[in-house]
Amino acid sequence: MTVERRIPFESDRVEVAAVLAAGSVEAHVVYEGNGSLCWAEGESAVVSVRGSGTTLIEAGKRTEFQARSSQAAAAEAFGCIAMPEWRAYGWASFEWSHVLHGGTPSDPSEPLVYLAVPCREIRFSGDVATLRAEDESEVDELQGRLTRAIAAAGTTTPSEPLVIDDREDLFGYRDAVAKAVTEIRAGSLDKVILSRVVPVEKDLDFPATYVAGRRGNTPARSFLLRLGGWEAAGFSPEIVASVGSDGAVSTQPLAGTRAFDGDSVFDISRREELYRDAKEVFEHAISVRLATIEMARVCLAGTVHVADFMSVKERGSVQHLASDVAGTLREDRTAWDALAAMFPAVTASGIPKASACEVIGRIEPGSRGLYSGAILTLDSDGGLDAALVLRSVFRRDGHTWLRAGAGIVAQSTPDREFEETVEKLRSVSRFLVPSVSSRAATAVQ
Repeated sequence: MTVERRIPFESDRVEVAAVLAAGSVEAHVVYEGNGSLCWAEGESAVVSVRGSGTTLIEAGKRTEFQARSSQAAAAEAFGCIAMPEWRAYGWASFEWSHVLHGGTPSDPSEPLVYLAVPCREIRFSGDVATLRAEDESEVDELQGRLTRAIAAAGTTTPSEPLVIDDREDLFGYRDAVAKAVTEIRAGSLDKVILSRVVPVEKDLDFPATYVAGRRGNTPARSFLLRLGGWEAAGFSPEIVASVGSDGAVSTQPLAGTRAFDGDSVFDISRREELYRDAKEVFEHAISVRLATIEMARVCLAGTVHVADFMSVKERGSVQHLASDVAGTLREDRTAWDALAAMFPAVTASGIPKASACEVIGRIEPGSRGLYSGAILTLDSDGGLDAALVLRSVFRRDGHTWLRAGAGIVAQSTPDREFEETVEKLRSVSRFLVPSVSSRAATAVQ
C-alpha cells in the first residue's frame, strides 16, 4: 500500500530536489520533464536486464525472466510487481544496444538496464508537491524532510566553477573521425556518432553541479542520480522515446549543431548557417528518416508522421536542428518495444544502427556506459519517458568525467567535428562545482 499526500509548494523545485538528494544516504533519482520534477529515494523493487537474463527483486524475493527478447523480459518483470500503482526510475546503458542489435555484451553479468520502484518519492508539479511513501508515519517524516530542504535551498554561497581543459585531444579524436569518414565513403554506413572523454581530476559536488547546470541550460529533460553503481547529473537535449498511457509515441531527433553563446547577432547568424549547411541538413534528414522507419515497426499503420520538421532548439551552449516524430503504439506492443525500436537514439549512434554500433565499439576506447543511453521513468499504466544521456557528468568506480560526440558523415572534417564536441561540452563544463573537500584542498595549496 502507498500513502499519498498533496501539499502546497511554492519554492524552487530544482534547488529543493538537489538538497534532498545531497542529504540522502540511499539510492536516489531526480528527473525533470513534461513540466514536472520528481525526486525518488530507495529501492522497493528493482528490475535489472543483463546479457545473461532479467531479474526482479521485490520484498527479498528474486525472480528470473528468460523471454524471447530483453525488452519482452523487462515488460514481463514489471508486470509481476505486486504494488498496484508505481513509477520506476532508472537507466539503460548504451551497451544495451549490443543485445538489441544482435551483439554480445563484454560482461554478461553487468547490468545493461536498471530501474527501481522507490520507497518514497515527491512529485513537484505546478504549485503542488505530492508525497508518496509506504504509510502515514513515513509520509510525515518525508514532509519534515521537505520542510527542512525548502529552508536550506538557496542558502549556500555559490562556489567558483572548476576549470578544465576541454580542448586537449587525449584519445586521438581527430584520427578517429578520419577513420570513420573513410569507412563511410567506402559505403559501409551513412553516419556514425563518435565521442571523446574529458577526465575531471577533482571530486565534484553533484547536486550543486546539477543546480548550476540547470540554471545555465534549457534541456528537454534533466536528471541527477545515484543508482545502480552510477552517479550522474545531466541536461538532456532530447528524448529517445516517450510513450503515453494512451499509446501515443514520440521521439525527437536532434542533429545538426552550431554554437549558442547568448550573442544574439552571432547566434542568429549561426542559426541561418545551420539551414544553409548541406552537411548538417543531410545529417538531420537521414536521422529523421530512420526515426520514422523505426517507429513504424511498433506503431499502427498510417499513424507515424513528422509533427515538426527541422526547427531549431536552443540547448545550453549549442543550438540544433530538431524534428518531432509521432505515432500510435500497436495494441500488441508495449512501451518497452517502442523504446527498444528507437534505442540507442539515432542521433547518438548512427545509420544503420548495427553497423554504427560496431564502428563505435571498434574505434572508441572502452565502453560508453550511461553516455548516449537513457535515463527513464516507467509507470504502471504503461507510460514511459526516456531522456537521451548527453550533456552530462558521470562518476563511477572513483573516476569522474565528461563526454561529448559529433555526428560523422561523408562530408565531415576532423577539426570541425572536434570543435563541435567542445561546443557541446561547455553545456556542462562551465558549471562543475567542486566538492567541499576539493575546495578545501585547493585553498591549502
